[in-house]
Amino acid sequence: MVLQVRSFVAGQWQGRTSGRELTDAARGAVVGELAGEGVDAAEAWAHARETGRRALQRLDMSERAARLRALGRTLTEYKAQLYALSTATGATRGDSWVDIDGGIGALMAFASMGAAELPAGRLWPESAVQPLSRGGEFAGTHIRVPRAGVALHVNAFNFPVWGMLEKFAPAFLAGMPSIVKPATDTCYLTAECVRLMAESGLLPEGTLQLLVGRPDGLLDGLGAQDVLTFTGSAQTARSLRSDARVLAGGALVNVEADSLNAAILGPDVTPGSPLFDAFVDQVVREMTFKAGQKCTAIRRVIVPAASREALVERLRTRLQAVRVGDPALEDVHMGPLVSSSQAHDVREAIARLADGAEQLLDAAEPTLVGDGLRAEGFVGPVLLGHDGRDPAAPVHEIEAFGPVATVLPYEEAEQAAALAAAGRGSLVSTVASDDARWTAGLAAGLAPWHGRLHLIDSGSAAHSTGHGAPLPALRHGGPGRAGGGAELGGMAALDLYMHRVAVQGSPAALAAVTGQYVRGAPVIDSDVHPFRKHYEELKVGDSLLTHRRTVSEADIVNFGCLSGDFFYMHFDEIAAAASPFGKRIAHGYFVLSAAAGLFVSPSPGPVLANYGLDTLRFVRPVGIGDTIQARLTCKRKAPRPRKPSDERGQGVVTWDVQVTNQDGTLVASYDILTLVEMRD
Repeated sequence: MVLQVRSFVAGQWQGRTSGRELTDAARGAVVGELAGEGVDAAEAWAHARETGRRALQRLDMSERAARLRALGRTLTEYKAQLYALSTATGATRGDSWVDIDGGIGALMAFASMGAAELPAGRLWPESAVQPLSRGGEFAGTHIRVPRAGVALHVNAFNFPVWGMLEKFAPAFLAGMPSIVKPATDTCYLTAECVRLMAESGLLPEGTLQLLVGRPDGLLDGLGAQDVLTFTGSAQTARSLRSDARVLAGGALVNVEADSLNAAILGPDVTPGSPLFDAFVDQVVREMTFKAGQKCTAIRRVIVPAASREALVERLRTRLQAVRVGDPALEDVHMGPLVSSSQAHDVREAIARLADGAEQLLDAAEPTLVGDGLRAEGFVGPVLLGHDGRDPAAPVHEIEAFGPVATVLPYEEAEQAAALAAAGRGSLVSTVASDDARWTAGLAAGLAPWHGRLHLIDSGSAAHSTGHGAPLPALRHGGPGRAGGGAELGGMAALDLYMHRVAVQGSPAALAAVTGQYVRGAPVIDSDVHPFRKHYEELKVGDSLLTHRRTVSEADIVNFGCLSGDFFYMHFDEIAAAASPFGKRIAHGYFVLSAAAGLFVSPSPGPVLANYGLDTLRFVRPVGIGDTIQARLTCKRKAPRPRKPSDERGQGVVTWDVQVTNQDGTLVASYDILTLVEMRD
């Protein structure tokens, strides 16, 4: 069946007549047809601004995280449909796993991180509040708010699912609607993923739209509050950045571009050793996975001159065993490039790279496994050799976006770092060595030119997540040629879609703006102990001022016997007198424990457990005879995702704790987190 590939704009699939045909990468059969009519992008921009933004503003950040989690479950349930289409892009089962399961995994990772770290509000306050007056009557903090615009994601052809989801997820969490423009060659797979998401009913209207083909006026709608993200070639990135519409609109541009990534073998690694073999595995995998069509693929293999021949022989043996052909067959390791035109571009790049290089393996025209295949779409592994000494050599300038790599020898670590840096900015490089000191020295030279360093040794190689696998929790991007952008990186990914604002004012004003308690703001004292209230009943500012307790020598002795902490400051009268404190003092953790004894409500109730403790500081010493008192105040609340096994919902409540002495002086300060049961 031929798919009718349409744009999804304003809640409708637009376009009726047939236009350009989209073909199977391996055989050339028609997979889909783009709509013949051009779609006016202005409608998508308007719908995202007017409907999408309002819909997202009605959801707080924890609700957005819950929607993402549900979307991930929906896509998991129907991912077989995505796998069935993915083969047409030239992807093997393993290739598709990274794109489809990896994309869903990224979506779920952002859902989990969002649920754990984001507040139940529409802005993201920072916990740190800086006093700006001696008595704390005036203070300052920062908040993050969603940019008042739209995120336009222009994606590459090689990861039609992952490329969309890893950008959509943080934009959605932050509160920005997305317009996705996938590369045309594989847009049918992106469109199928969008269809599953749209039909789930989980996406608020206007929060995700899809433009396929060549939509009219795509960049015309960009304004100062918008974000343009681009993944693709460095050349196209330069064109986008210099576009008059982008410059005039003032949109934030984030680029993740193809780069000349490297793998560097340490001089201590013996040919034939397990680490040597692990290094070879990384190179072969990155050359052949997705037929080398990855922005993170290894393009330059930098090895000690003494190990060059052994490594070349091992790579040649492994690469000659790669079976190229029909990606639907289980015994095929590598499928075709995404299109015949892409294969043509790769062959041209190989010819340019070969100028002045040694041909180590030329399997560019492989024997194909499978029937009815279109040979011009396939390029087999090609391995070249070059000295790389000239920074302007083709090996440091030209990227063949396919299964192609060049081996470069080095003598000293400084030369290895210089060879890697000659690529003028990379997404990632792998270093394999058991000499941690040598690796550290090399890493110092590599770091300014890379977004990520993947360091493996004999103990970690088998557990490595891999050279070419960007992870949601770690930064993905790189300087210079790699685009200078940043994606992923945990909750830092939201920085692209949020604006950080400094806010100054009274504690009461800051508490009102941030939605969390700020010291010095009014508190709510009640006859009902805060620990007796269910999650829904608690209000930010609910507070308890405890009774007092005088610290005795017996307290210190008993705590020392219980904990085994007989530090001299607590037990040696003479040494303590000579210390800056001039006397014996109580254990800091005794003060912490005693404060808990002052504010805890011991009988069963809605508070289920202590969930953690943050920002602990022992501000002043507490001596024998000092009297302490605690104030416990509800600082912020965040609901937890509810599991099917939970009888009732739960939320995490953060309490501000201030422990003072008889003079009202602060002696200990911290946040305590508790799990609190909901009434329903």
